[in-house]
Amino acid sequence: MLFKDFIKEKITYIIFIVLTIAMIEILLMPFQINNWIKVYIAVIPFILLSIAIFIEFKSKRTFYNNLKEKIQELDNKYLISEIIETPNFIEGKVLKEVMQDAGKSMLENVNEYKYLQEDYKEYIELWIHEIKLPIAASKMIIENNKNKATKSIEEEIDKIENYTEQALFYARSNTVEKDYIISKASLQEIVNSVIIKNKSLLISNKININLHDLEKEVYIDSKWVIFILSQIIQNAIKYSKKEDKMIEIYS
Repeated sequence: MLFKDFIKEKITYIIFIVLTIAMIEILLMPFQINNWIKVYIAVIPFILLSIAIFIEFKSKRTFYNNLKEKIQELDNKYLISEIIETPNFIEGKVLKEVMQDAGKSMLENVNEYKYLQEDYKEYIELWIHEIKLPIAASKMIIENNKNKATKSIEEEIDKIENYTEQALFYARSNTVEKDYIISKASLQEIVNSVIIKNKSLLISNKININLHDLEKEVYIDSKWVIFILSQIIQNAIKYSKKEDKMIEIYS
């Protein structure tokens, strides 16, 4: 907050005071009043006005500078009204009240959005768990009726299963801190489970697998690592243009 900007806002007030003093001096001219008294009458209001303007400027500058500093430090800037002190001038008090109302409205909207997001996430998770039943049933039917046609159908069902799994993990990605469970696991076993999971896709695309240096114990969330590795393998197959294809996995 600059002093010159503050003075610009006060210019009407200052002009009014100057004109008032000038009118008083004009009215005193017919009277036999000592010139020093006239000077005193003219100067004292200017001194008092200057002191009042300086005090007001200092108070407002402190408040607004503090407001700007704190809002820069905040991640959630709509919470600014909760941490600033109530100023001693009316405009600042009104501003804080307005910010508090705006912040309250923002929090209500954020909470409403969170509830809607939670409802949608729960619906997606429920839908995915429900869709897994007909997918599993379809695979059992194909297993008992293997032929060229059912093999192609199985590949498409595998794709559907992968897409539903993606949707489930993406739905949980916003609350990963609640869904993440770190435990000791064998890297070899995890990679093997990913290969088995994608074996139909690997065989149909004639992909060679080279695994080595995986005899390690690691601390991870197994289901998330399996998901990530599956996505890498599926994308590697999807975007590979070579005829002799190989995926190498090692640590």
